[in-house]
Amino acid sequence: MKKYKIDGSEAIYEELKEYLPGGVGSSFHKPKYRDYPVAISYGKGSRLYDVDGNEYIDYIAGFGPMLLGYGPENVNKAVQEQLKSGSHFSAPTMKMLELSKLLTEVIPSAEMVCFQNSGTEVVMQALRLARAYTGKYKIIKFEGQYHGWADEEKVTTTASTVEELGDREHPNKILATKGMKPNSADWLILAPWNDLDYLERIMKEQSDEIAALITEPIMCDSGPILPKEGFLEGLRELTDKYGIVLIFDEVITGFRVSLGGAQGYYGVTPDISTFAKAVTAGYPFGVVAGKKEIMSCGVPSSGTFNANPIGVAAALATIRELQTPGTYEHLQEIGNALAAGFQKLAIRHKIKIYTRAIGGIFVLYFGFDEDVDDFRDWLTKADTEFYEEFVKRCEEYGVRFTDDRGREYISTAHTMEDVDKTLQVADIVLSEMLGD
Repeated sequence: MKKYKIDGSEAIYEELKEYLPGGVGSSFHKPKYRDYPVAISYGKGSRLYDVDGNEYIDYIAGFGPMLLGYGPENVNKAVQEQLKSGSHFSAPTMKMLELSKLLTEVIPSAEMVCFQNSGTEVVMQALRLARAYTGKYKIIKFEGQYHGWADEEKVTTTASTVEELGDREHPNKILATKGMKPNSADWLILAPWNDLDYLERIMKEQSDEIAALITEPIMCDSGPILPKEGFLEGLRELTDKYGIVLIFDEVITGFRVSLGGAQGYYGVTPDISTFAKAVTAGYPFGVVAGKKEIMSCGVPSSGTFNANPIGVAAALATIRELQTPGTYEHLQEIGNALAAGFQKLAIRHKIKIYTRAIGGIFVLYFGFDEDVDDFRDWLTKADTEFYEEFVKRCEEYGVRFTDDRGREYISTAHTMEDVDKTLQVADIVLSEMLGD
């Protein structure tokens, strides 16, 4: 199996640096393990093709949106049909009504919905709704969870060591980038994931100031880390007990874990939930869903491109595709096959590999083989350097994984043939790395 050459990608990157800060349109575009990113020519199904003519089995999925694979025909056809009528009106349409109704049918928490254009925006809207509804302003968020890149959202989203996080009972509030306001975290309360006792102490002491608790129902951005049995149910009980709005950030898990998101998968319904990424299979769009009394409490859903006809058409077509019988069974089958294959590789190469498969999300990491409890636990056990080197080498043989999180995305376009080739490449790379 020959390694790829990507000279064309490097040349494009060098020229892009003259016009774009960092040479990329988003910081997500440049991996940590390489000085320049692969430049893509086109994608189809589960595969991407770069400017040098190389073909890749892809598990990055545009960082999540491509649940139906690249170039999904029915979604693109719906968008093309909409373009014939117009791309933007800033006015209601019949399809907007159709989508709103459909979302209230498939999302458990959706008595009413509103629209934005990205994950960052829907979380901003959800937090504002919670504060307006309760008249309180503090927000509980968990260490290591990412909820967007607005100032308040991007606090303690990551850390290199447990020491950087500080004392568990009084954690540091880490501002992620330059330019964030020094008081960005003033209204945030940080907590460790999966610890109901800790949360109840906080709520008991400060419930008269806390508007909401926001969480990824599966902690996807760091780890990923699964909720312990009873944890999400406990969040529901505690927030009800202390008069706090429960927000599920389903920007990643929404429509990937199940048609009803992680809330449908686990059977726990929040007061508000947020969706983006996979809801339109590759087009910019965002949804806030929640209880009618909260959604209609007086916070306008402002934005020039909110509920734009292109996104609406894509969302309708995407959900119809996901409603096809067998869709989520196929996603789970692919994930299970990857998990089983990597466990065989762990035995063969005598290393610890952690795998889990939940709908369209596949978890892969090195250094441990059992569930971890929280971000701190993950930091102490995960072998991030080994993972990054593994990902870099797999890319050289035509398999693309996310660069540092261990969160891989499966699409309906992935096949068992893709799984077999992925595991063959992984076997070769592990042999190279371990010298066996």
